[in-house]
Amino acid sequence: MRAIWKRELKSYFQTVTGWLFIAATLALFGLYFYVYNMYYGSTDISSTLSAVTFLFLVTVPILTMRTLAEERKNKTDQLILTSPVSVEKVVLAKYLATGTVFTISVAVMCLAPLIMSAYGNVAFAKSYVGVLGFWLYGMTCIAIGTFVSSLTESIVISAVLTFVFLFVGYLMTGITNLISQNGNIITKILGCYDLTKHMDMLMQGILDVSGIVYYISMIILFLFLTVQSIQKRRWSMSSKKLKLGVFSSAMVVIGIVVTVAVNLVVNALPSSITSIDLTAQKMYSISDDTKEILHNLDEDVTIYVLEAEGNMDDTLATTLKRYEGESSHISVEYKDPSVYPNFYRDYTDDTSITRKSLIVESSKRSKVINYSNIYETSIDYSTYSSQTTGYDGEGQLTSAISYVTSDEMPVMYELQGHGETALNGNFKDAIEKANVTLNSLNLMQADSIPEDAQALIINGPTSDFSSDDASKVIDYINKGGKLFVTLSYTDADMSNFYSVLNEFGITAVEGMVMESNTGSYYQAPYYLLPNVESSALTSGVDGYVFTPYAVGLTYNTDTENVTYTPLLTTSDAAYSKTDATSSLEQTEDDIAGPFTVGLKAEKTMDDTSADILVYSSMSMFMDDADSMVSGNNLSVFSKSIASYIPEDSGSAVVIPVKEYDSSTLTVPASVVIASAVIGIAVIPLLLLAIGIVIWMRRRKK
Repeated sequence: MRAIWKRELKSYFQTVTGWLFIAATLALFGLYFYVYNMYYGSTDISSTLSAVTFLFLVTVPILTMRTLAEERKNKTDQLILTSPVSVEKVVLAKYLATGTVFTISVAVMCLAPLIMSAYGNVAFAKSYVGVLGFWLYGMTCIAIGTFVSSLTESIVISAVLTFVFLFVGYLMTGITNLISQNGNIITKILGCYDLTKHMDMLMQGILDVSGIVYYISMIILFLFLTVQSIQKRRWSMSSKKLKLGVFSSAMVVIGIVVTVAVNLVVNALPSSITSIDLTAQKMYSISDDTKEILHNLDEDVTIYVLEAEGNMDDTLATTLKRYEGESSHISVEYKDPSVYPNFYRDYTDDTSITRKSLIVESSKRSKVINYSNIYETSIDYSTYSSQTTGYDGEGQLTSAISYVTSDEMPVMYELQGHGETALNGNFKDAIEKANVTLNSLNLMQADSIPEDAQALIINGPTSDFSSDDASKVIDYINKGGKLFVTLSYTDADMSNFYSVLNEFGITAVEGMVMESNTGSYYQAPYYLLPNVESSALTSGVDGYVFTPYAVGLTYNTDTENVTYTPLLTTSDAAYSKTDATSSLEQTEDDIAGPFTVGLKAEKTMDDTSADILVYSSMSMFMDDADSMVSGNNLSVFSKSIASYIPEDSGSAVVIPVKEYDSSTLTVPASVVIASAVIGIAVIPLLLLAIGIVIWMRRRKK
């Protein structure tokens, strides 16, 4: 077998065929690598690999057309039929020789992520899983070409038929969608020959076991069919022709049935077992918090998708499969609006609901998730175009499932009337995702804090409370209330407001906090990057928290019945600038630090306890500040709000948006040009020249 492999491999490089295949493959790869990765700076190699796959429709037929057809034409196949080496080994050796030629080109492509890493951050795991998918797809195409080559003695017919086989497999997704977007028995049968579907999953960065099993089983099946094709000819020359013809047909049927059965079994396994998310953002995974909620479900939840299954967004479809796989109480049903145009009207009167939107329903209630809320977008003002920046499928689904299964919805009140800033953007969305009903409250119009208040939010007041307002909040504290407070730097007298903090032994320091330690601020000394202390509320922070324009906090650790948990602290070199309109340099009038800029305090009383969370920068809970630290501020906010929600309500988990990797390669212009010249011209032409020289020398001998 090894001798046959060496002979076949040598034959590819003694003619132009092998050299031409490698040259053409690398030339097209080099072209897209130059455009996507070098010129545009994309860190994703999968787009380049995907663009190359259509070339297989032409190159694979050329590479495989002579594998067995020429043997049959020249009658040298008799050597195979009478060889002491089994037919299986002969077929395998020829296939491996052809596959080796293809693998050489893939090995060269494996250098691309390493080259890219010199000019930026590259997700190596995702890149090489994509390369694996590309290689498996190519090896499957070669197996198909090998089988077709065994059916005829004409290399032209072999090439044409191989092209047809590969072309049908390449377009099978579109073909099945044309037949039925909702799926039926015909599309399921035809879908077994969808050669690109599993490659696309691997290209996305998912190490999909079902995809790997599919390609390996298809390779084995087509090599098995090749063996049967040759075996049938061997016995056709004997008196056992009829007997083995029946036997061969039965074996073909058995081989196909076994292949289908293996794939059905693997596809029936939960996606949590069969696929590993290797994307840096874990885009296709669900978090442990979501898994805990799903495992604790004790009632059925149905997720209706307003789209035909064949047209579904791959990312969202993968997420839905994850949810189904984690709990037997979750079921997903697709409702094609073309077939059920008014289905959504049973759940909402909102006419802005788009295709691919979701409806989550339990026996208690339902919730509609508009598809526009699944993805986070932003405007690129340099081109005035919309760009997708994040994926919130898990966050929206987990929130909806918690909402439809919870017995009661928590209520929080947002104080108004003292120059407070209303929560907005991603921070308001986080409140909604926690299934919290957020009501506005003006103490001028209320005798007290409502009894159903799970917490009172006081977001950066800029004018003082009246003594009556302060008394109402203090009464709420004494009844075991919970406060979420942020501060704004202001010159106004805030003594009544600060009396609320004093109930917990907390004092707001005069002025605005500055940092002398250059490692503790960003660009300006009042753009603080505080120390993140270890606590449950900061456990999701990986890196910095950004707290601009902060007011320093101090507290008396000897305060009776109060327990303190510092969350964010300054360095010892910090100071509070009492006159921020003058020079920012520290003077004798300034107050020396360190300070606390994030604090949790719990006050115990006779039969109850009160909590307060104080963050000394209102600006930290705005989208602009949060974007500076990749969502860490939002993580702190979400966990802070969730800490005030009873665990039995099912709403205490807020899953943040998964931000897309926006990093790009910074490639010098000279390197960009060099990549184009070398990848598109130099290497392919050199390989082709070598092949031509070797072929011409052999012709002269």
